[in-house]
Amino acid sequence: MTAKQPPTLDQIAALSVLGEPSRRALYDYIVLAGDWVGRDAAADAAGIQRGVAAHHLDRLAEDGLLDVDYQRLSGRTGPGAGRPAKVYRRSALEFDIALPPRDYELAGRLLADAVVDAQSSGGDISEAVDRAAGFAGRQLGEAMRARRGRARSAASARAATLDVLQEQGYEPLEQPDGTVVLRNCPFHVLATTHTELVCGLNHGLIKAAVAQVDDSGFDVRLEPDSNLCCVRLRRIQS
Repeated sequence: MTAKQPPTLDQIAALSVLGEPSRRALYDYIVLAGDWVGRDAAADAAGIQRGVAAHHLDRLAEDGLLDVDYQRLSGRTGPGAGRPAKVYRRSALEFDIALPPRDYELAGRLLADAVVDAQSSGGDISEAVDRAAGFAGRQLGEAMRARRGRARSAASARAATLDVLQEQGYEPLEQPDGTVVLRNCPFHVLATTHTELVCGLNHGLIKAAVAQVDDSGFDVRLEPDSNLCCVRLRRIQS
């Protein structure tokens, strides 16, 4: 598991182009077609002029929403077959933007790993969830250590920890007493319906991650709160 990168402005801008009705109509038609589509067919389907359709299709391709190729749509080959036409189809690029940040894909992967583990070992599912969370947490901790770099101060350890938690969507906020509350839960909906299971997974994930960072001075605790993430990072009193 690597640190999740937040949506970029380019990703948000790419999706925003679908707000224009003609572009959305063209995109929807190409998605439903499920194959390469030429400009003429797309323009007819959207009820707009071919030149306008070409402009919108190229904009969708420029923003990564469509792939482009050149094909002879007449089916003829050889001399006299004409120049290949520009054709479009939906790209394989995936967009995952949620505000506030959510990561149900990660939760699904960890829970699926736990189920497979429990089935193969015949062990307890809760223990399998703990193992899955711990494994992913240790990988996340590696990202925290990499972020810290060569610096060895406690402040650098805390900063690296909070930076990566921010990238994961937890929105950490350090209180005056040094306690860090996490203002967002990436698994919010699951946590509200399966609180014990998901909060336990969340706690195991963050605890294992923080344990990889020497001298952070954080004690990771499970402290359920209806308005915040169930996990808090409290400063270890020396």
